Amino acid sequence: MAIKKSELYSSLWKSCDELRGGMDASQYKDYVLVLLFMKYVSDKYAGKNHALIEVPPGGSFQDMVALKGKVDIGDGINKIIAKLAEANDLKGVIDVADFNNEDKLGRGKEMVDRLSNLISIFQNPALDFSKNRAEGDDLLGDAYEYLMKNFATQSGKSKGQFYTPAEVSRVIAQVIGVQKATRQNQTIYDPTCGSGSLLLKAAAESETVITIYGQEMDNATAAMARMNMILHENPTAEIWKDNTLSNPYFKNPDGALKTFDFVVANPPFSTKSWSNGFDPDHDLYDRFVDGIPPSKNGDYAFLLHIIRSMKSTGKGAVILPHGVLFRGNAEGEIRRNIINKGYIKGIISLPANLFFGTGIPACIIVLDKENAGTRKGIFMIDASKGFIKDGNKNRLRHQDIRKIVDVFNGQLEIPGYSRMVPTAEIRENEFNLNIPRYIDSSELEDIQDIEAHLKGGIPNRDIEALEKYWKDFPSLKEQLFMTADRDGYSQLKVEKDQIKNVIQNNKDFQEFSKKVKLAFETWSQRILTPINSLNPPLISIKNFIEVLSDLLFQEFSDIPLIDKYDVYQKLMDYWTETMQDDVFMIVNEGWVPNEILIPAEIIINQFFLEEQFRIFEFETEKGNLVAQKEELEEEHSGEEGVFEELRADNGKISKSDLKHRIQEIKDDYDFVDEFMILNEYLKILDNEVAINKIITQNQKQLQVNVKNRYSKLSNLDSKNLIIEMKWMPKLKIKIDDELENLSQCLYKYLLEIERKYNTSLISLEEKIEILSDKAYSQLEKMGYLWK
Repeated sequence: MAIKKSELYSSLWKSCDELRGGMDASQYKDYVLVLLFMKYVSDKYAGKNHALIEVPPGGSFQDMVALKGKVDIGDGINKIIAKLAEANDLKGVIDVADFNNEDKLGRGKEMVDRLSNLISIFQNPALDFSKNRAEGDDLLGDAYEYLMKNFATQSGKSKGQFYTPAEVSRVIAQVIGVQKATRQNQTIYDPTCGSGSLLLKAAAESETVITIYGQEMDNATAAMARMNMILHENPTAEIWKDNTLSNPYFKNPDGALKTFDFVVANPPFSTKSWSNGFDPDHDLYDRFVDGIPPSKNGDYAFLLHIIRSMKSTGKGAVILPHGVLFRGNAEGEIRRNIINKGYIKGIISLPANLFFGTGIPACIIVLDKENAGTRKGIFMIDASKGFIKDGNKNRLRHQDIRKIVDVFNGQLEIPGYSRMVPTAEIRENEFNLNIPRYIDSSELEDIQDIEAHLKGGIPNRDIEALEKYWKDFPSLKEQLFMTADRDGYSQLKVEKDQIKNVIQNNKDFQEFSKKVKLAFETWSQRILTPINSLNPPLISIKNFIEVLSDLLFQEFSDIPLIDKYDVYQKLMDYWTETMQDDVFMIVNEGWVPNEILIPAEIIINQFFLEEQFRIFEFETEKGNLVAQKEELEEEHSGEEGVFEELRADNGKISKSDLKHRIQEIKDDYDFVDEFMILNEYLKILDNEVAINKIITQNQKQLQVNVKNRYSKLSNLDSKNLIIEMKWMPKLKIKIDDELENLSQCLYKYLLEIERKYNTSLISLEEKIEILSDKAYSQLEKMGYLWK
């Protein structure tokens, strides 16, 4: 049976997580990822001549399967891995974890069961890596990424640094221009590569094969990176384990640092021991000519290493804490020198709490040596407010990524979000690059109008703040407001509970709604061409969703009030939830009708609506019977009630006792009322049993009909149902949500300004005077003189 990739990954994680027992996630990942690696290379390369990875006899995943249930399974797995490592120069890479460690995996039967179950997880037929898959359908890479993200989430602050969130990696890859790489000899390098996720995401943006280099100090993490490269079909990538700052591995024959076309990095933040093992004052590689970083903070040490590792035409990006933008003394001097050389192309401020190793906010510093000589400024983006909560971390949404990339690559200036800051202005600010100095992204202050509070009315200033709405809905403004009794103030024409109806029924708003719906309909027609290309064999799934997205932007770019990035997010939400799995299945297997691509409710709505309605009628009838039964019970319950002695221990009325009681009193005139009540109740029970039987029979028949209908559908039928009955209706609902959000935002603002000024001081004084007069009158009647 077909299975969704998203379900496969979550099932994989859940199974693995259940088996880890008390082991820390940062340790357990070493076992799980190695087994995933073994499964992949065995499926991909076993029995093939001249394969990139040699799978020797006794060194495959199938050899592990043969060990399931055996007492020596742990030692046996170690030996199998050792054979594969020996044959492929992977010692110290895939043999780091000890599968015979009783302290971590348990003793005796506990170890046998745990390892046997772990192997069984990877025997899932859906995890078959032997087949060629559609371009962009990286089943294994996605599974590896999914597992690493979950391990990072559970590994805690000090142990999750091996993983750079995929969303941040995608931003970096696209803003440094890797997608423009066209030569096969171009290179990319990460001096602190961790598990290699950032390197791979960046390299994947290239239209051609790009050579990968990485260095990582931690032994287990470097091994993870090496496996990651092979799993993503980059087996020739060079990953070296050592300290990049004290002992950089990649050098030219003359001993100078090797330079690269692209450099990316997410180094450890503010490391205190960065200079251990070498003397920065006498650096062999001339990395610190622009200044020596503070001895207890290595942020600029990594930045300077990156700059030195870039070719004269090189591009780069590094993730660093915000402190590098404004800290003074030695760092201030280094920053001044780098800015004067024109190396910094841009700075992107990110939301806080994105990274697994730290919660502090960070930024991406984008570097460009090629155009350094002519650079007149630094392009800055404050993207710190664009994110969604994801568990205990924050995460960039699709729309946040797209907006950052579009704005940065287009150098688009948006008030409160981005601007090109001239170098002269930066000099005036003493080379301080703190984003708030140059971009004011603060919320507008809620200004209170004292006169409106005193005398009433709504300030025209508050109404004019909604000018973006009145520009497109001019008649709505006239419907809602009229001039007050003094200049500069207005008042509502309608009651506040009518505001929403007035908005939705306004002719300009309805005309605007038609434009939005027309944009969606036009888009839904234009995407039929790329959708029709979704036929096996292989196509680029990545290009497919990009085409759909670009067409969506084209249709919604000129529609005011609707943020095209919000609309894009709706598409990408549905892509992630459903459509992506569908497309992966279609490009690998075709438009073959099945219950995943075409849920049963679609088949029922198209072909068996009458049968479904009949079942609904029977269920309604059943509901009426249940209601009658409950009504009788309620009416005749209590100590004197006829049902009290018929209740079993569980509180339910026993049908056998009910029948017995009816037989007992049927000929006794004194119990005629009870007899009639109990007999009516029994009839309801019998009818309920009968109707349940009918419902069950009809449901079973409907299931049979639906199953038979799948087999009668052609691929063309399947295609039409998926597009017209599944994808488009769901996407239309999401776009309609944007219209609802628009009217709701306007409605809430109008309610707020009405609430803010609906009670003036004058009206309060008038009410007080009326109430006071009433009180005085009552006091006089009681014989008291108050004034």
